[in-house]
Amino acid sequence: MTAEVAVLGAGMHPWGKWGRGFVEYGVAAARAALADAGVDWRDVGSIVGADTVRGGYPGYVAGATFAKALGWQGAHVASVYAACASGAQAINTARTQILAGMADVVLVVGADAAPKGFFRPAGGDRPDDPDWLRFRVLGATNPAYFGLYARRRMAVHGDTLEDFARVKVKNAAAGALNQNARYRKTVTAEEVAASAVVADPLRLLDICATSDGAAALVFSSMEFARRHGAADPVRIRAVSTVTPTYPTTVLDLPDIATDSAAVVAPADGTFRASIARAAYEEAGIGPEDISLAEVYDLSTALELQWYEDLGLCGEGEGAKLLRDGVTAPGGRVPVNTSGGLASFGEAVPAQAIAQVCEVTWQLRGTAGARQIEGARVGVTANQGLFGHGSSVVAVR
Repeated sequence: MTAEVAVLGAGMHPWGKWGRGFVEYGVAAARAALADAGVDWRDVGSIVGADTVRGGYPGYVAGATFAKALGWQGAHVASVYAACASGAQAINTARTQILAGMADVVLVVGADAAPKGFFRPAGGDRPDDPDWLRFRVLGATNPAYFGLYARRRMAVHGDTLEDFARVKVKNAAAGALNQNARYRKTVTAEEVAASAVVADPLRLLDICATSDGAAALVFSSMEFARRHGAADPVRIRAVSTVTPTYPTTVLDLPDIATDSAAVVAPADGTFRASIARAAYEEAGIGPEDISLAEVYDLSTALELQWYEDLGLCGEGEGAKLLRDGVTAPGGRVPVNTSGGLASFGEAVPAQAIAQVCEVTWQLRGTAGARQIEGARVGVTANQGLFGHGSSVVAVR
C-alpha cells in the first residue's frame, strides 16, 4: 500500500455547451475547489493541469495556462496528457509530488471546450498515428466502435437492447439530481428505444455527447490536512495508470488489430480488468469492499463491461447485475451516482477528475439527493487512448 494524500477540496464548472473558452471553465472549477478546501491560491505549492490534445496535435499547456489565469505566484507547474485518462495522470502527478515532499498542497485542474458533434481527427496525414488510421482507413468513429462493442456483448453474453436502455434510464435519473450535469432530465426505456440509431445497435441516447466543462481538486499531505483542521478527510489510497500486457486479444479503441497470440499465451484478463486490479492491489482492498463506483460510460454497453472489469460480477454477468438493481441507488454497489457521461458528456481532460469529485462528495456525505448511505470506499475507472489506464481508490 502507498501512503495516502488528503482531498481537501473539490469543485466543478457545470457541463454543457457554453460557447466560452476552456480557461474560464477551469478557473471557475479551481476557485470552487480552493474555496471548498479553505485554501488560498497563494498557499498552493504546485498546480497540475490535464491537457487536451486532438488528433495527435498538442492543444493546451494547461498547467501554466491555469497558473497564469489564477495569478502568477511562483507555484511549480506540470501539464499532463493521456487522452481520457489525463485527469487520473494529473492526480497521480499531484500525489507523487506530495509523497515526495515536493509540495504540501497541489491543485489539479482539467477543463475543455469540446467541438460540436462526435470527436474527429485533425487534418493532415499522420500514418504513424493509430487514432488517425482508424478514422481514415476504417472510418471507425467513436460511435462505430461503441456499436461494435455492444454487438459483441449481445453475441457473446446475450445482452439486449433493453439492458442497454436500463443503463441510460438509471444514469439519467441520477443526472437529474446533479446541478453540474448537462442533461438533467429523466428518460424512459421507450424514449431510448425511440431515439435515432447512430451505430447499430446503439441509439442516440445510448451514446454520450461532447461537452464543455471543468473539474478541480485540492490535495495535501496528511500532515497539512491535520494542521488545516481536516481531522478526517477523504483520502486517495491508490491510483492505477497501467498499460496493456502483451498479447492483447480484445480490441481497444483506437487499435484496429490485436497482437498475435499464436506463440505467447494470452494475458490473465483484459486490459480494462488489469486497470482496476492494479488499483485494488495498491489499496489493499477488493471489489467486495467498494461502496460505489464512477465508471466511464461512453456508451451504455461499455458501462456493463466495466461492472465485470471492476470485479463486481463475473464475466457476462453485467446485465444481470443491472437488472437485479445492484448498481442502482440503494443497491449493493451504486454505479455512476453522478449521472455519468450519459448526463455530462465528454470534456476529456476533466472526466477522471470529475469522477473523483463525485466520490469525494459521496464519501463526505454531502452529495445531497444523490447521497449513498454509509459510503466509505469509492473507485473510479476509465481508460485513455493508446493504452492509458485510469482508476482511483478513495476512502474515508
